[in-house]
Amino acid sequence: MNAQSLWDHLGHLLRTARAYPQRAPLTLAYVCLLLVSHAWVSYGLSAERATTLLNRVSTNLDNLHDHPVDSLLGSVLFFDGTLTDVPSLEFVGTFITLGLGVCCFLAWVESRWSKPRAVAVFLGGHITATLLTAGVVTVALQHGWYPAAVRQASDYGVSYGAQTVMAVGTLALPRRARLPWAAFVLAWPLGGAEWPGPLPDFTTVGHLIAAVLGFVLVAVPAFRRPRGQAPGSPSTPRNIGQDPGHASKSNSARSGR
Repeated sequence: MNAQSLWDHLGHLLRTARAYPQRAPLTLAYVCLLLVSHAWVSYGLSAERATTLLNRVSTNLDNLHDHPVDSLLGSVLFFDGTLTDVPSLEFVGTFITLGLGVCCFLAWVESRWSKPRAVAVFLGGHITATLLTAGVVTVALQHGWYPAAVRQASDYGVSYGAQTVMAVGTLALPRRARLPWAAFVLAWPLGGAEWPGPLPDFTTVGHLIAAVLGFVLVAVPAFRRPRGQAPGSPSTPRNIGQDPGHASKSNSARSGR
């Protein structure tokens, strides 16, 4: 990479950073909320109170039966991971779910399809994957594939919603990169999976279900249309982080203005 190419890339990153609050204000606000809640739980509460809170919002079978709304909505206010232990696998998971899933692909969905649809995709993926996983866990418990303690397991965070938007974000990539990315989205949860029986652990099941939900949405033609695009009109996807001003200048150059 020569010096000019490096400067071009840096310039593009700066334009992307400047455009981010305008293109994805809801995502930016959500990321800030997640960072504040993470700091509060990690440093503002005692270990006992933090554990009590996170157990309350965990989407396990007992909580879904006792207080489903609190657990389903409260779970997405926190992320399960680390921002400081960089060499750990836990940080890799945080980078994938919070960094790629929320910061990048949720922002792309918001800028391409509007705030309401971004919320619908993210929360829909989170809630649907959680409820379907609860069904799988119920069946697995009946067959003895999971230990009984799984009913009260700690299970909170943004990863199911992030997994759904990562699958949907396949559309944001060049065609040659879509198949490898789709394979990655399906494969990465299996990297640390545990197999207590014929099924992997329930969080791995949940991530796989969330990914499938995202790919199903991608297959719906009406969903693939950007906001404001009439049915039957050609689609021109924008890459993640494309600067609207840069796109306008490019379009003007092509039209001779």
